[in-house]
Amino acid sequence: MRLRPMGERAVLAEVDDLDAVLALHAALAADPPDGVDDLVPAARTVLVAFDPARLSAAAVRTWVLSAGSANAAAVPPGPLVEIPVRYDGPDLDETAGILGIRPTDLVARHAAAEWAVAFTGFAPGFAYLVSAAWPGNVPRLPQPRTRVPAGSVGLAGEFTGAYPRETPGGWRLIGTTDAPLFVPDATDPVLLAPGARVRFVPQRARVSAAGAVAAGGDSAGGGTDAAAAPSAAGISSRRLPPHGDPALHILAPGAFATVQDLGRPDRAALGVARSGALDRASLRIANRLVGNEDTAAGVEIVLGGFRARVVRDTWIAVTGALADIRVAGRAVDAYAPVLVPSGAELSIGVARAGARLVLGIRGGVAASVFLGSRSTDVLAALGPAPLRAGDVLGVGEVPHPVPVVDVFPWSVPGSLIDVPIAPGPRADWFTTDARRTLAGATWTVSGDADRVGIRLDGPALDRVRHDELPSEGMRPGALQVPPHGRPVVLLADGPVTGGYPVIAVVTDAGLDRLAHVRPGDRLRFRGS
Repeated sequence: MRLRPMGERAVLAEVDDLDAVLALHAALAADPPDGVDDLVPAARTVLVAFDPARLSAAAVRTWVLSAGSANAAAVPPGPLVEIPVRYDGPDLDETAGILGIRPTDLVARHAAAEWAVAFTGFAPGFAYLVSAAWPGNVPRLPQPRTRVPAGSVGLAGEFTGAYPRETPGGWRLIGTTDAPLFVPDATDPVLLAPGARVRFVPQRARVSAAGAVAAGGDSAGGGTDAAAAPSAAGISSRRLPPHGDPALHILAPGAFATVQDLGRPDRAALGVARSGALDRASLRIANRLVGNEDTAAGVEIVLGGFRARVVRDTWIAVTGALADIRVAGRAVDAYAPVLVPSGAELSIGVARAGARLVLGIRGGVAASVFLGSRSTDVLAALGPAPLRAGDVLGVGEVPHPVPVVDVFPWSVPGSLIDVPIAPGPRADWFTTDARRTLAGATWTVSGDADRVGIRLDGPALDRVRHDELPSEGMRPGALQVPPHGRPVVLLADGPVTGGYPVIAVVTDAGLDRLAHVRPGDRLRFRGS
């Protein structure tokens, strides 16, 4: 076993093969110490995420090495799940030809094999299944599809899997299923959890319109590590149902406003990202200013332009980016508790510096809880929909009074933003010059920046290794480097596994700073 650093909050344990991954994950999951936040098995690694305030990195490494050196107990067989499938996929005949068999033989072998869930990946509920009875590897499509319908059953490499919802993707599609692969509000939201055994049960194909699968396009969804994009009928169609006591009636949400708390820890093994506020420090401050617990949900507002009418006397605080704040037309301070009387209008102007504002409301936003959080995850289409005019925000109750606090200052970012980083697990995949360039160059934020990640423009980072990296666990802040050499920083809604090498990981403090960058901003990385 080899332990590799994954920033300040995680360690990547690398082992020889998938059987060793399953054994190590079972050993670690059996008795994790307090402070372990997540365990993410992947093709050849197990990612161990931890809270350094409760558990030191040295203690984590000792625990993982001890689990790996112990006599591995046999992993007990998981539950058997039968998946009905219609073998009507558009790539069935071509895939059979690649394997040198007839389509009917492919169907027979796929259905006869007993598969096991090795790990989950780029989207919630997307399981990577393996079987010793499967005849061989299948290359991914040379050009990923821009749209793969929900329920599509595909093959890629040694894996088979089924898409829980519509996403881009590069797997070869051999069938479809109506099985409920991911139901976020269910007690067990993921049908195919790691360790489960799976059999595909052939069903009669039904007649359907042609052209259901869109091909072509320049998609990031190139196979096992595709970044899933929300479908048009997904996150945008959900409204915010009323919860708690009504407090704010939304008049204008601004460019993009979502409900966010501190996110969903301990869900990555199900393919669910942490999500939560991008500027976690600003959310914590806003909550403390109005007397909430740090974990209470607030509103994350991109670039300002937010207006709401208060329907009862309500304490609020605005933190994050710099903008004019008015209550009933009167200017009020940011980073301070403000009592807004019933009927008054709260307006937050366009941000003059920074990119995201946080609106804390006493009692916290009382949205529905999905997988332990009220946060909106735009990649997975989880949680309440982005706010729209006409929505009403309800709040909970807080038993203690609003605290007396000093105003917290907010400094305007400079023209060159310093972003602290910690070592990544695959720095040795890059040349010495590339590692120096990462810290020495000035990088520009591209137009491809959202809650999922930020693509940076600058010099290419050259590799010394060009082989394909098996999928492995990712974390917010991971600096992935695709083949073109320009890094991408994963943020809170980013995928939980990925196949591009991570050269470094942005620290928590650095992630709070990246929450406020805009396209065209310049930044540089500095060792923490």
